[in-house]
Amino acid sequence: MFTDLSDKLQDIFKELRGHGTINESNIDAALRQVRLALLEADVDFQVAKKFIARVKEKALGETVLRSITPGQQIVKIFHDELTALLGGDAAPVNLGDSGRILIVGLNGSGKTTSSAKLARLLKKQGRAPVLVACDLQRPAAIEQLATLGRQIEVPVFTPDPAEKNVERAVAAVLAQSGGQNSRDASGAPGFTGAGHSVEIFDTAGRQEIDEALIQELKRLKEFLNPQETLLVVDAATGQQAVSVASRFNEALSITGIILTKLDGDARGGAALSMREVTRQPIKFTGTGEKLDQFEVFVPERLAGRILGMGDVVSLVEKAAEAIDEEEAARLERKLRTASFDFNDFLAQFKMMQRMGPLENILGMLPGMSNVQGLSVDEKQLKRTEAIVLSMTNEERTRPGILNARRRQRIARGSGCTVTEVNDLLRRFDQMRKMMKSTGKMKKMMAQLARMRS
Repeated sequence: MFTDLSDKLQDIFKELRGHGTINESNIDAALRQVRLALLEADVDFQVAKKFIARVKEKALGETVLRSITPGQQIVKIFHDELTALLGGDAAPVNLGDSGRILIVGLNGSGKTTSSAKLARLLKKQGRAPVLVACDLQRPAAIEQLATLGRQIEVPVFTPDPAEKNVERAVAAVLAQSGGQNSRDASGAPGFTGAGHSVEIFDTAGRQEIDEALIQELKRLKEFLNPQETLLVVDAATGQQAVSVASRFNEALSITGIILTKLDGDARGGAALSMREVTRQPIKFTGTGEKLDQFEVFVPERLAGRILGMGDVVSLVEKAAEAIDEEEAARLERKLRTASFDFNDFLAQFKMMQRMGPLENILGMLPGMSNVQGLSVDEKQLKRTEAIVLSMTNEERTRPGILNARRRQRIARGSGCTVTEVNDLLRRFDQMRKMMKSTGKMKKMMAQLARMRS
């Protein structure tokens, strides 16, 4: 996510910080490179132009030019402006005690999956969501939503397959849900007594925006009068995503954006252009295929990650969600006593997997994106896990008994080479030796304590 842009910006700012003093010429040269980097990242031309103008105006101020560390001051200005560009005024979904969310977008953008991910997130927050299938065009989308609903244990209500009118279909579904299909003073359907507090409506899409789709969505929006109309767009489509967002916003007056496939877009220009072009905030992002890889969008945190400053707050939140506190305490005791074995290694490995792709986790650590050649080989991680799983419980507890014959058996069982098994054992032995070094362990524990505070 944003790897290309992030690398280029950090190189530019590294050079800028190397100047003892900064003048207008230095700033102009740096901002020309920044502008080019933004355009290469697929940021809208007008968005890039306005952004650079705002940064330049502030960077040429006396406070910066006379500062002891002018390079650092410019990086801060860039961070603040980047946060504002991404939507510094981002607000949570507007639901109150109960509400309706209309999910719209093109086919293939991740609309149905995002509906389920949002329902899961709201459920975790203590709400009682229900998913309503409104796609009368694609039966497969209705079945997909029903399947996802079962996985996250959220009710899903589906229309009659024979119904072709979306308003009648939704009215029938709402009656099916147990609510009273009445109307309140605003003319919106009333769902009292249904036992849920949030209705999420997954609507029909098309390969491209057409008038029939827009008119259908307009009628449905008028019928439901939702508090939120969220547009799902695929970040990897770049400029096309910005164009789609503009057209949907003009037709439906969307209230926010869900940006999907952000993990697969190294450029990230869509995210940087979306807020400026539509004037509507990005409210959520999809960062992977799994149902838990869905986050509330926080502009300041993403700005920090783009500039290599990390995002420790998000990392701590992920850790709190994924890591069992008692298990973490047990592993810490093992580390302190240097009795860490391969069973503990496997438990730690599983905890890390629950936090999401390791590449994303490393990107949240300050400075890690500056490390040259840093990459995560997911296949290698799977091979490592396979090696440990091919050991007997005794071998995991007592690695010292792993002679040549046992190593050959483990290699065959894991589909790896004996060399790979030996490499893992060597690295594991080095780690245990480090743990036995009191000074190094104290230093490591102190660093961990500082990260927690």
